[in-house]
Amino acid sequence: MIDLYTAATPNGHKASIALEELGLPYTLKVLDLTAGEQKRPEFLAINPNGRIPAIVDHEAGGFAVFESGAVLIYLAEKTGRLMPSDAQGRSRVLQWLMFQMGGVGPMMGQANVFFRYFPEKIPAVIDRYQGETKRLFRVLDGHLKDHEYLAGDYSIADIANWAWVRTHRWSGVDIDDLPHLKRWRDTIRARPAVQRGIESPPSTVDLTRDGDEAARRFSQDARKLMETGQSLKEDRR
Repeated sequence: MIDLYTAATPNGHKASIALEELGLPYTLKVLDLTAGEQKRPEFLAINPNGRIPAIVDHEAGGFAVFESGAVLIYLAEKTGRLMPSDAQGRSRVLQWLMFQMGGVGPMMGQANVFFRYFPEKIPAVIDRYQGETKRLFRVLDGHLKDHEYLAGDYSIADIANWAWVRTHRWSGVDIDDLPHLKRWRDTIRARPAVQRGIESPPSTVDLTRDGDEAARRFSQDARKLMETGQSLKEDRR
């Protein structure tokens, strides 16, 4: 059995989608990020960085894994699925996984902060992160023009990138002019395991759209979380 410590975020859903695709039994342990549960000592013993997701594999003697990309690699290697075993095939998957970890996730995350959560709207900053997000989307679209999936067969690279790309509207970035990315997004969204994964746990707001009261409350909670993080930094000075 695997314990999954998570919340309804793109990084959290990366882990739950992979677990569902692999058919691994897991116990969902949802952390309330606005209450700071990810900073409590019992969770910091699992992930010293105080971020979700993290897993504890009880079949492996309670082995803990943190960082969403590391979780995906661990699960793929544990099962021998969602990543090829040959060196070149594995490298292709890891290249696109790193593309998400180093590019898509950070740029969309910053777009979310300044477009949605930051109290002061700074157009130049918003344009910077939305523009870089769109550039990365164009890279994906160009590659997907000639490939069904990112790295050969469906893999953890697709899971990682899809979990973020699906929320493009929340970042204020449109993909209507990227037909290959849209095709890929919709193909993966139709997978039953993916549908189960994004409900583990379900989000209080639909990050694939915006403009309603739930979205406003979600943004307020995220702003509070940012302010809490700042307070913790100040306390440590």
